[in-house]
Amino acid sequence: MAAAKNAMYEKNGGDIDKFGNPSAGERNLEHVHTRDIDLNNNVSARLRNPLAGIPRNTLMADVEEFARQKDLMDHLPILKKGAILAQNPLAYDSMPELTDDEKMIIDREHKHRWSHPALLYLTIILCSIGAAVQGWDQTGSNGANLSFPTEFGIGGGTALDTWRIGAVNAAPYIASAGLGCWLSDPLNRLFGRRGVIFITAVILLVTPIASAFTHSWQALFAVRLVLGIGMGAKGSTVPILAAENAPANIRGALVMTWQMWTAFGIFLGTAANVVCLAFPERLQWRYQLGSAFIPAVPLLFIFLVPESPRWLMKKNRYPGAFKSLCRLRHSPLQAARDLYYVHVQLEIEHSVMRGDSYPKRFAQLFTIPRVRRATVAASVVMLAQQMCGINIIAFYSSSIFVDAGQTTRQALYASLGFGAVNFTFAIPALFTIDTYGRRTLLLFTFPNMAWSLLVAGAGFLIPRENSTTRLAVTATFIYIFAAFYSPGEGPVPFTYSAEVFPLSHREVGMAWAVTVCLGFAAVLSITYPRMALAMTQFGAFCFYAGLNITAFVLIFLFMPETKQRTLEELDQVFSVPTGVFIKYNTKVALPYWANRYILRKNVKLEPLYHFEDVGTAEEIHNQYNRDAKV
Repeated sequence: MAAAKNAMYEKNGGDIDKFGNPSAGERNLEHVHTRDIDLNNNVSARLRNPLAGIPRNTLMADVEEFARQKDLMDHLPILKKGAILAQNPLAYDSMPELTDDEKMIIDREHKHRWSHPALLYLTIILCSIGAAVQGWDQTGSNGANLSFPTEFGIGGGTALDTWRIGAVNAAPYIASAGLGCWLSDPLNRLFGRRGVIFITAVILLVTPIASAFTHSWQALFAVRLVLGIGMGAKGSTVPILAAENAPANIRGALVMTWQMWTAFGIFLGTAANVVCLAFPERLQWRYQLGSAFIPAVPLLFIFLVPESPRWLMKKNRYPGAFKSLCRLRHSPLQAARDLYYVHVQLEIEHSVMRGDSYPKRFAQLFTIPRVRRATVAASVVMLAQQMCGINIIAFYSSSIFVDAGQTTRQALYASLGFGAVNFTFAIPALFTIDTYGRRTLLLFTFPNMAWSLLVAGAGFLIPRENSTTRLAVTATFIYIFAAFYSPGEGPVPFTYSAEVFPLSHREVGMAWAVTVCLGFAAVLSITYPRMALAMTQFGAFCFYAGLNITAFVLIFLFMPETKQRTLEELDQVFSVPTGVFIKYNTKVALPYWANRYILRKNVKLEPLYHFEDVGTAEEIHNQYNRDAKV
């Protein structure tokens, strides 16, 4: 492959290559790729494998040194094979070092992207099912809103009462944004990903039960604050564990199961609300809130699954990381490949970004260019989840349907329909998030959420005398709104935020992202009852429809695509300056879209990112033979 590189440089005159970089004669080609990656200012938007171009003898010497330093000498033969595979992952069939069985394993990995050990899927499911706690709590309080205010004497409909109801609903999100998310960083450093998830599972098990035994709105508010601490730390950790354990080609689908289980929790919560109608009216809200403990139970068994290999590598526990990867991949070869490739990428990352003290790492979210771009993108996509208005439905759909002229029973059944749609339409994202990509899903769904929310709000303009028509219009378009939300802004935010930050800043970055999401969820929860009172339901829905368009513009300008890149390769994606990204989208992508889909012209899109040519399989094979002689 090095020969192919040299030929390319010579073809371009010997001074610069086709990307405008110095020629082979002016640089040390053996390490050009590791030295020449600028993680803060990648103006040319080049994405490349840092192992590409390293001669075989140099690569093998590097692997031996790596094995000695990391106490992995017992695994040296497989590590060498893994490094060769990591250097040219698509040329596995031309590698004489690999046995036929090993080539078959890698071939199956490429042709059957869902073929992975059951333990990997158990890890993802066991983690993500905990997200159902959040969804169940949202809809539990949704149903409880119809009765607990009367129980505690705050159901009079005054402005003060609406603020109190909003505060009780917002309490978990206030605590999450104010404390829970920020505890995730020190807790992760002390206890690891699994340890934090176990601790939060205990909190999420106890607090819903405790909320069912409160006897004042102040006590309920306090218990829900504690619930929020666990919710915030869990929400900042579970997607990270899923992202760090998942292979790149299906990472989006696996991490998005967090949102699928949140949606399933919303559905179960709405179902529980209906079931609780069988209890005496004054006790219904207690069962609706208390039942949210159920999804926390599986999280108590989190130690049955492997710890994050990247967290173990961060702690310099490489033997443990290799063992963990062996449990998460079909073969030691795949584990060795992933271990060495991640290690090399982390070395490059570490040269630019070091894990300093907590306050310093937080400051670096906004000062180191590569990290700042990730912070902006994650903030935009998390903020957009609240801007779209989904949580006014998740928190207050029962109250909204009652306002549409329905009885309590009818409103709860209408909310059950919302929960079912929200869960059902999350399923297609499993098959689209890693093919169409995170960004494409959002740019398609946000305009559709805007118009459907606007029409749903218009349903409130129908006179109350026509209650059937009023409910039909409102409910139908709320369901359509949820159908567009679930495969787009539903699964993307937590998936995207868990993958965009470098390992050195992943915990604190995710804490910031979840704080943005849940903090604004608290704002929404507190303000919506008062907003609906002042602006009417129609005005409030119009307000959020407008925010959907605003979110669309922000996503278009500030959110790079991350699909099918390893977590470490995303360092290079976020090394492209924001100005370059915005200029490309406004001056290249937007005109292309207008010409292609509006004017129906046959035009070609010039890509932003340029992936380095690694040569043909024959060239690589010939280079292997030459390297072997050396």
